[in-house]
Amino acid sequence: MPTEEKPDSEFSLQVRQQEARKLVVQKRTVHGIWFGLGMMGLVGWSVAVPTLAGAALGIWIDDHYPGSHSWTLALLVAGLCIGCANAWHWVAKENAAISEDQTDQSKEADE
Repeated sequence: MPTEEKPDSEFSLQVRQQEARKLVVQKRTVHGIWFGLGMMGLVGWSVAVPTLAGAALGIWIDDHYPGSHSWTLALLVAGLCIGCANAWHWVAKENAAISEDQTDQSKEADE
């Protein structure tokens, strides 16, 4: 015997909304102060390591193959540029994840 579909009652709508909110909270991870400090550390190291590696390589080249210009300065700047590009990548990736979470939350709130 076919059953007629009944419109959702007020109670079932409330239960569905509460379930959606709980699922959103479970999916969302709360980023505290330690996450922020860790991200600053990640960005700092992603700039510092290539910069120092470039300077070290430049010092080695200047010691073994002396020339008219400083490889140390040139490779230090190159390492700094690579490190900044790397940091930009990490920050953009994190910003995209935050934006995606906010978009998902607004879509779920509209439903």
